[in-house]
Amino acid sequence: MADARRSRTSAVPRPVTVAAVLLGLLLPLLAFFAPAHAAPPGFRVANGRLLEANGNDFVMRGVNHAHTWFPDRVSSLAHIKAKGANTVRVVLSSGDRWTRNGTGDVANVVAQCKQNRLICVLEVHDTTGYGEQSGAVTLSRAADYWIGVQSALLGQEDYVIVNIGNEPYGNTNYTAWTGDTKAAVQKLRTAGFRHTIMVDAPNWGQDWAFTMRDNAASVFAADPDANTVFSIHMYGVFDTAAEISGYLNRFLKAQLPIVIGEFGHNHSDGDPDEDTILAVTRQLGLGCLGWSWSGNGGGVEYLDMVTDFDPNQLTSWGQRIFNGANGIAATSTEATVYSSSGGDTTPPTTPGTPTASAVTSSSATLNWSASTDANGVTGYDVVRIAGTTETAATSTSGTSAAVTGLTPATSYTFAVHARDAAGNRSQRSGTVAVTTSSAGSSATCGVAYRVASKWPGGFQGEIVIRNTGTSAINGWTLRWIFPDSRRVSSLWGGTATQNGADASVASASYTASIAPAGSVTLGFTATKGSANPSPAAFTLNDSACSLP
Repeated sequence: MADARRSRTSAVPRPVTVAAVLLGLLLPLLAFFAPAHAAPPGFRVANGRLLEANGNDFVMRGVNHAHTWFPDRVSSLAHIKAKGANTVRVVLSSGDRWTRNGTGDVANVVAQCKQNRLICVLEVHDTTGYGEQSGAVTLSRAADYWIGVQSALLGQEDYVIVNIGNEPYGNTNYTAWTGDTKAAVQKLRTAGFRHTIMVDAPNWGQDWAFTMRDNAASVFAADPDANTVFSIHMYGVFDTAAEISGYLNRFLKAQLPIVIGEFGHNHSDGDPDEDTILAVTRQLGLGCLGWSWSGNGGGVEYLDMVTDFDPNQLTSWGQRIFNGANGIAATSTEATVYSSSGGDTTPPTTPGTPTASAVTSSSATLNWSASTDANGVTGYDVVRIAGTTETAATSTSGTSAAVTGLTPATSYTFAVHARDAAGNRSQRSGTVAVTTSSAGSSATCGVAYRVASKWPGGFQGEIVIRNTGTSAINGWTLRWIFPDSRRVSSLWGGTATQNGADASVASASYTASIAPAGSVTLGFTATKGSANPSPAAFTLNDSACSLP
C-alpha cells in the first residue's frame, strides 16, 4: 500500500493496447529454460512454485505489518502468529522518506519472526509510487539499502524473503519497471544475496497496464539464481472474479511464481473482491498477504484488522481475513523449517546483567558476560526499557557496547539479548540503571513545542529553537525523547534520526546559524499512539534548553 497513513491515489485507468493483448496471448507459449545453477541455500523457486530448502511447497498466508512507523509494536508479530498466520510482510524504510531501519533493528525483526515461527517477507517502502510520488526512490536505491543491512540477513535464507521495494512505480514512466527490476535483482545477486527475491508490480502495485505480467518471464530469466517471485497488489483494479482469476492463471500457465503481496476488502480506488481473492488463491495454491494489521490512517482506517494494535479487538476486516471462509486460520500451514526436524530453534542462554561505565551527559558504555549457544552466538541486541516497552538501542558482536544520543540528566534502564547463527533470540538479561550527567546551563537555548494538527495515527508538529545566549550558535543538534511510540516520518529545517524513543535533528545549512535572540523553526510529521504528550526535555548540543 502506498502509505499506511494516507489514502491511495484516485482510481487508475485500465487501457488495454493491442500490443499488450498480443504479448499476453504469447506469454503462456513462451518456453522458458533457466540455466543450471547451484541450488539456493533456503527458499527457492522450481516450476513456478515457491519451495522451502527441503523441497516442500510453501504457500504464504498472512498479513502486512507497518513496522517502520510503529517500531515499538514488535509484539504484534506474536499476535499475528496467534491468529494463525504463517507469514508476515514487514514494512521497512531505507531512510529516504522515513526513519531508516538499521542493521540491528532488521536483525531484531528477523529474530522475532523466527521466535514466533513466521516466515519474514521484508520490504522497503520508500520506493512507493516512484515517478509519480514526490520523494520516492529508485529500486537501485532500495538495493543499496539491502546491501547496507546484509549482515542481518546472511544465513537467514530459510526464513527471510527480500521484497526489494514496495510498489516501485506509480502511473508515470512505469514501462521502465522491467529494466530497473532486472538491474536491482542483479545488483543484489552480485552483492552475494542468495535469498528468494520478491518484486512488486508497477502502477501502485496493481499492474493495470500489464507491464509485470507481460515482462515477468524476461525478469525471471535475468536472475542468475532463477529465484524471483512476483507480487501483485489487489485493490480497486481487481474488483471482479474474472480479473483476479485471469491475472493469476496467466502466471501459472507460464510457470512463473506469483503471490498477492497486498489486498484489502475495500479501498478508495474501488471495491476489491476479497472473497474471490481468498477462494482462488486457496484453489490454486498461491500465497496472499492482507493489508494490514493495524495503524492505518488518512482515510483508510477501515483496513485495520485490529483496533489500536489490540489483538482482542478484531475489526470486521480482521474477522473476515482470519476467521472467514478460506481465511488464514483455515488455510495457513506453518513452514516446515520450524518443525522438530527443521532448523535450529533453540535460543542462546541469557547474557549476564550489564554494568555501566564512562557515563557522560549523552552516552554510556555497557559491559556484560557472554551468552552460550550450541551453534554459536553471533551478536547481542542492547535494548532500552521503559515500563513494559522495550526499544532497540544498539547491536554488537561483542560483549561491550557504547549507547549514544542520550539526554543529559536523564535516567535510563538497559538490558541485553543474545542472538545465535539461526537468528534465535535469548531471554532478556537483567537490567542496569544509568543516569546521565548534567550538560551545563540551560540559559543559552529555549525550545517551544506544539502540535499543529493531528489525525488518527499521526500528527504535524512544530519546534521553535531560540538562542537565549549572547553568542551566535553555528551548527547544532537538537535531541529529545519521544514517549508513546511516536516516530518522526518527515521533517523540514534539518535532518532527523531516531533510535527507538530517542529523536535528534541536525541543523540544515539554512538553519545552522542562530543569532543571539534569534530563532529557527522546524516542522515535522510523525506517527502517534493513543496519546500524544509533549516531550519533557530538549537539549541543544548536549546543553539542556528551557521550556515555556
